[in-house]
Amino acid sequence: MKKVTIDPITRLEGHGKIEIFIDDEGNVIDAYLQIPELRGFEKFAEGRPVEELPRITPRICGVCPEAHLMASAKACDDVYKVELPSTAKKLRELQYSAFFVSDHTTHFYALGAPDFIMGPDADPAVRNLIGVIGKVGVDIGKQVIQCRIWCHEVSKILGGKPVTPINAIPGGMSKGLDAEEAKRIREIADFTVEFSEFTLQIVRDIVLANKEYVDLILSDPYTHTTYNMGMVDENNCVNFYDGKVRVVGPDGKEHCKYEPKDYRKWIVERVEPWSYLKFPYLKQIGWKGFVDGIDSGVYKATPLSRLNAADKMATPKAQEAYEEYYETLTGDRSGKTMVNQTLATHWARVIEMVYAAEKLQELAYDEEITGPDYRVIPKEAPSEGIGIVEAPRGTLTHHYFTDERGIVEKANLVVGTTNNNAPISMSIKKAAQGLIKAGEEISEPVLNMIEMAFRAYDPCFGCATHSLPGKMPLVVNVRDATTFEVISKTERL
Repeated sequence: MKKVTIDPITRLEGHGKIEIFIDDEGNVIDAYLQIPELRGFEKFAEGRPVEELPRITPRICGVCPEAHLMASAKACDDVYKVELPSTAKKLRELQYSAFFVSDHTTHFYALGAPDFIMGPDADPAVRNLIGVIGKVGVDIGKQVIQCRIWCHEVSKILGGKPVTPINAIPGGMSKGLDAEEAKRIREIADFTVEFSEFTLQIVRDIVLANKEYVDLILSDPYTHTTYNMGMVDENNCVNFYDGKVRVVGPDGKEHCKYEPKDYRKWIVERVEPWSYLKFPYLKQIGWKGFVDGIDSGVYKATPLSRLNAADKMATPKAQEAYEEYYETLTGDRSGKTMVNQTLATHWARVIEMVYAAEKLQELAYDEEITGPDYRVIPKEAPSEGIGIVEAPRGTLTHHYFTDERGIVEKANLVVGTTNNNAPISMSIKKAAQGLIKAGEEISEPVLNMIEMAFRAYDPCFGCATHSLPGKMPLVVNVRDATTFEVISKTERL
């Protein structure tokens, strides 16, 4: 047996490696994604006043702090059984929409685009953000940076700082907006709509116009038939901040639609001895292993999954893009036929970017965002609370248990990447089996194309590592100071 290791895997948030096992005939028999980091924020939460968690949990991840901020604040609202004023809710969703535009911009241009704009078999020296800017032009690179800076400015206006804001608090927001601040946010919102439409056109011009790329997207190594999860509003439209979580099967039929308080009726987590990440699955179906199909409890929670779980988009430009997406990939403009191609997640992400920009613009022009009622004071005794939002990487659940003083006794976080842990593992294995051929050289482009299978999920392993199964070893390598070759290796359980 032969082992091929990709270490480190690239263009992700966190650290990880892929190990591929090949039999003597040259066929892939298994592949594993291993994450060598443990954050354990669930334990950090214990013993702290629950109102501190919206200030602490954004530090879980510098890439998506607003996601943890909003999920935590919503959980705290539930702990104290408080209803937010309309202005507070709109301010939260406005800030969250700007965050989504920025985050999806980051993944598309810096993490995903190098594989499509430069090509999956391009020289690694240029298969990166600098290479992308060199190909699409410096002016476009400047717009990418401007989009991120201005979206962070929205966070600064509302939250006092551009990264890891702490302004969402139990009962609402810590500050409101004045007229001048609202005017500036409108300017930013108008720009993000134009920029997101421009990004969508890049997908059309560079990816969809290239038959090789379209064939790659539609190819079997990148196709999975799992359940799909995403938050929807009362009209079954995609919603990032509020609504019910909907799960549909690979056949397009609804499996469930639940409120945050009921997530434990539908989702359960398990652990494997080789990972710090938990493996959630659908409780009513059960764990059948790392397999596809309607009889398997495996589900995805990604931009692609959110589009599959919804019936439509809530804004006009995003709806047009949604219909184009489904017509191109399935021939069914209605969206009732599921898209099961992992690499199509990149396109879905850009459609979500258009929706987030339109939602930001809609809220920025809403006069109520400058209203005075942006917070109510919680008065109920604290107990248990659950908050759910859609993070860019998937459905994010914060669940807190407190004593009568509001001190956290237990916390459970089901992070976007945690939801996707099983399908990521399956995607890596299927890509390796489809791309590595017996008797052929395992080249760098082939290994990169295996990495593309996980990269579409935009995983964040710092957020997701909460499990400590107790069987993963500490590995100590001693290397030669000149050659850097390993001269001794020690493992401790």
